[in-house]
Amino acid sequence: MATEKKEYWRWHEYNWHDPDIDWRDAEIITAGVDVGSVSSQAVILVDGKIYACANMRTGHSSPESARKVANWALEGTGMRIEDIHYVVGTGYGRVKVPFANRAITEIACHARGAVEIYGNSVRTVLDMGGQDLKVIRCDERGKVLNFLMNEKCAAGTGRGMEVMADLLGVPIGEVGPRSLQVDEEPPPVSNTCVLFAKSEALGLLREGWPTEKVLAAFCRAMTDRVYALLEELGVQRDLAITGGIAKNVGIVKRLERKLGFEALKTEKDPQLAGAWGAALFAKVLYQKERAQKRQAC
Repeated sequence: MATEKKEYWRWHEYNWHDPDIDWRDAEIITAGVDVGSVSSQAVILVDGKIYACANMRTGHSSPESARKVANWALEGTGMRIEDIHYVVGTGYGRVKVPFANRAITEIACHARGAVEIYGNSVRTVLDMGGQDLKVIRCDERGKVLNFLMNEKCAAGTGRGMEVMADLLGVPIGEVGPRSLQVDEEPPPVSNTCVLFAKSEALGLLREGWPTEKVLAAFCRAMTDRVYALLEELGVQRDLAITGGIAKNVGIVKRLERKLGFEALKTEKDPQLAGAWGAALFAKVLYQKERAQKRQAC
């Protein structure tokens, strides 16, 4: 009997809601749905406070992924999508969220969400997504002042990390910690293309490199790529990291060493930043829409 191939790249998917909040008493219910190239998130706010959320893999269809992640966030709450007053779509598939009232770029939403998650001292946001990198300069309200984006290659992104986890047979949650289990930092693998990095990693394994050393070489290459983008825009403290790679201690610690200071820390999920920012925009837009209707009357 054939055994099922283990998917080392698969990260933790989850949903959650606050049982202490009764959404039926709410004045304003808003949602943000972030459909990315690799993952999708939904955040539901009740009068501006987070009530429910979900984080899951993006499927082959952006509209279907949006519906699935929103419905999963609402699972067990008694709330339906139709009960939400205003929805903003963001991310790679933002224009394909079928129940959204408006679409807003992930750059704006990540900046706003980062300030909500990390605090209003944030001035630089690094979003390491599934297929691209973004460095965003913002003010204390999360308003975007400037940004740079690199989407030419997946080597410095979440998808590149998934490929390496599968190649080396290391669960993706262990990639960061194990990459730090080396006595000395090895030279980086190619940081220009995930295919070249994969080929080089295979060559290093054949040369007898231990898995931890190969992981360190890959994480170092990713760090160098991220650092170059940060340097190009210019880093202003405080720095917040969003996206799934924010959970990779092997990247974060190496980046902090190069920068000479620590990034902000949070107990909240940095992967929710885009959806959270979108839900906050939705609240403001709904309030404006409601005020305009009152004035028209």
